[in-house]
Amino acid sequence: MIYFFIYLFLETFVSVEIGSAIGPFWTFIEIVVSAFAGLLLLTNFRYTFFENVRAMVEGEITPETFQKQNLSTLIGAILLIVPGFFTDFIGILLYFGVFTNLIVNRLSKREKNSNIKTDQFQEGECDVIDVEIIERHDDRK
Repeated sequence: MIYFFIYLFLETFVSVEIGSAIGPFWTFIEIVVSAFAGLLLLTNFRYTFFENVRAMVEGEITPETFQKQNLSTLIGAILLIVPGFFTDFIGILLYFGVFTNLIVNRLSKREKNSNIKTDQFQEGECDVIDVEIIERHDDRK
């Protein structure tokens, strides 16, 4: 909830500052153009998606990286549709991958570190089945 209020404050502050500097007409034009660009990028998302599929099939990226890159591209296009200067800026950064690789690498490192700390098995131990063999000697013949 606190992040929403931080976003709301930043969006309001940036929009008022830029809007007062460029005027209401150009603010309206920016909102319409960015929404149109977001819709255009969203409709062309399939090309980015298939390029990422090709990279994953060829082993250039991992499946986790594939998911995170496509998600950031999709969120970036959606943020361009939402009115506001701050969301447009973040949407452009996410869509065109300026910070996408940094975010993906940071999240991947956190996941690897958390897996190491919380993993209760050492390498190869998850394949071991603990069994007790009880020999039974029948005296009946």
